[in-house]
Amino acid sequence: MSTRVRSFAAAAVATAAVVASSLSVMAMATAPASFYDIETKALDGKPGNLAQYKGKVAVVVNVASKCGYTPQYAGLEKLYRELTPKGVVVLGFPSNDFGGQEPGTAEEIATFCKTKYDVTFPLFKKADVNGANAQPLYATLKQASGNQSDISWNFEKFLVDREGKVTRFSPRVTPAELTAEIERAL
Repeated sequence: MSTRVRSFAAAAVATAAVVASSLSVMAMATAPASFYDIETKALDGKPGNLAQYKGKVAVVVNVASKCGYTPQYAGLEKLYRELTPKGVVVLGFPSNDFGGQEPGTAEEIATFCKTKYDVTFPLFKKADVNGANAQPLYATLKQASGNQSDISWNFEKFLVDREGKVTRFSPRVTPAELTAEIERAL
């Protein structure tokens, strides 16, 4: 093999290694973080993250005030009050993605939830759950659940067990119907 061919081959191998390394770094940069690494903002705008829920069983729900499923707030609150002592937390993420069913401001959402359903579980800043502007939480939950399809409607639920394993549930699944799954996750 001539020196010129060896130099070309060495350059090709080096280039391939750089490309592979770059692709690996790009994949890591775009891969969703774990559920517990995600930065959030509370409904009142205060920054936070989901790390505070590590070791708990979390029920994550995209919520809305003007939806046929809105009465599920009562069941979610019941779950929260009954199961929090066992290590369960319900996390509500308002979204206006479906039929404009969460048009309110943060203050209006908080007032509605408190006065209509006496919600005490944590509520977070209103944000998109689908599309280019979706909050990173939903990309992470979809990937971790193994179902990367768009969120279908308000009140779709994700159950995150103590180890971070995620199971996805349809909006039609009521909070009461989740109880057995939550108990298994405990």
